[in-house]
Amino acid sequence: MGSHLVRSYITERDTTPDPRKPSEYDPHLGFTERKEREMVATQDQMNLAMLPVEQRDYCAHYLLKLLKCKRDNFPNFLACKHERHDWDNCEHQDYVMRMKEFERERRLNLRKKRIEGNYLFKMLRDKMGESNEETSMSGGNYFATSR
Repeated sequence: MGSHLVRSYITERDTTPDPRKPSEYDPHLGFTERKEREMVATQDQMNLAMLPVEQRDYCAHYLLKLLKCKRDNFPNFLACKHERHDWDNCEHQDYVMRMKEFERERRLNLRKKRIEGNYLFKMLRDKMGESNEETSMSGGNYFATSR
């Protein structure tokens, strides 16, 4: 339950991305067909509907439809269940996509750290091998490669 907090603040502080900062990696890295997300609702539409700042996301156009439906069918709020479902589904898909982006960036950070570690390991092994060629262990290596 607290694994995310332990990973973020204790074990993998250097590889866990900060969600408040933009991504360090190219969005097309590994997936060239990715499309840039676009806002459907304009700033003027959201201002006229007096949407709070926390609801001005990529699903705002569904929320605008839901609010219009609720206004038009005022006593019968159950008539807007399809609009509510569309908005909830969009919010869920947006949340899932943000989770995937977070995991993608975390895995890219882990990969970068692993590659840098392997490079340093090889440099150290080569340097140790050159200086201790005659005193090396018979049939083995001081460093074991791990995956």
